[in-house]
Amino acid sequence: MTLSLQGMGMTSLRTRERMIKRLSEQGIRNQKVLEIMRDTPRHIFMDEALSSRAYEDTALPIGYNQTISQPYIVAKMTELLLEATGHLGKVLEIGTGCGYQTAILAQLVDHVYSIERILPLQRKAKGHLWDLKLKNVSYLYNDGNLGWSDYAPFDAILASAAPFEIPQELLQQLAVGGVMVIPIGVNGQQTLQRVTRNINDYEVEILESVTFVPFLSGKE
Repeated sequence: MTLSLQGMGMTSLRTRERMIKRLSEQGIRNQKVLEIMRDTPRHIFMDEALSSRAYEDTALPIGYNQTISQPYIVAKMTELLLEATGHLGKVLEIGTGCGYQTAILAQLVDHVYSIERILPLQRKAKGHLWDLKLKNVSYLYNDGNLGWSDYAPFDAILASAAPFEIPQELLQQLAVGGVMVIPIGVNGQQTLQRVTRNINDYEVEILESVTFVPFLSGKE
């Protein structure tokens, strides 16, 4: 592993260990999630000027009015997917962003299908995941509202932006028994929700208040 991937100073393994201790104290219990987040160099997913803050528990800007989610949110959403379904085959991610959440998922599931509406972000994310030698990811430049019907149904869906309500197309692309973790609501009034698809309906759990960028339509 190169020095940039290993990190040093505020991006060192010792700093990452402090992040993991904090996540445990915040209630994250899945040891596999914690191990992967410790070993994945979060600092490479952001501009060098912000890399020293990579392991703080805060969202940070990645350009184009987008952010990389705080470590707790990444860990919580990932844990919620695994908690509900155990082994995951195909996972749809709405909002590749910088690729950090993608990288965590790719180390825990068989294959990630990731959609991003901002092309420069997608290109950078691809580079980061290539550096980490994570090859079980497929990328689509498109409007996330549409999902990715070519590979549906999905065992799980994770969205990293908040729509006012759950897009119907995404519900239809969720497999029976599958789980979607998604923030819902307008800025300042968002909640993290877990949706489970049953044979005849959907079960919705409202989990906690969150703050995400809005879920926008179209492509940039």
